[in-house]
Amino acid sequence: MIYYAIGLIVLILDQLTKWIIVQQMHIGESIEIIPHFLYITSARNTGAAWSILEGQMWFFYLVTVVVLAIVIFYMQKYGRHRPFLGVALGLVIGGTLGNFIDRLFRGSVVDFIHVFLGNYSYPVFNVADSSLVIGAILIVIFTLFDQKKVNAHEQ
Repeated sequence: MIYYAIGLIVLILDQLTKWIIVQQMHIGESIEIIPHFLYITSARNTGAAWSILEGQMWFFYLVTVVVLAIVIFYMQKYGRHRPFLGVALGLVIGGTLGNFIDRLFRGSVVDFIHVFLGNYSYPVFNVADSSLVIGAILIVIFTLFDQKKVNAHEQ
């Protein structure tokens, strides 16, 4: 199914970029791409976003299995019949698996995309994180528009 292929493409891109970072850069090393805005910075994270729940790997393993089960269920039941939702769920699957593989085999997640917004240094992230965020936003958009369709049919 095409939507699982999207997840696989995200997973491959995520793992390839992380492998390059691990092979080519030392932790803490940074390469300026766009001055004062975008850098490639080699970092590791043993927690979730903004390093919350740092070191709680058992928790992340459990959450990952539960999330994947729920997302695959929704993919099978709804996503394969609704392209917008299918793409969103595929992005979530790819991102979830990308960070799960890091935690499982490296003991931490490899992060490398570092953005500065003015004086604010946004937490370093990766392709999997981006995929998860985009997928989640698309799910919210789908849910809002789908609910509007349901409400319109009821009137």
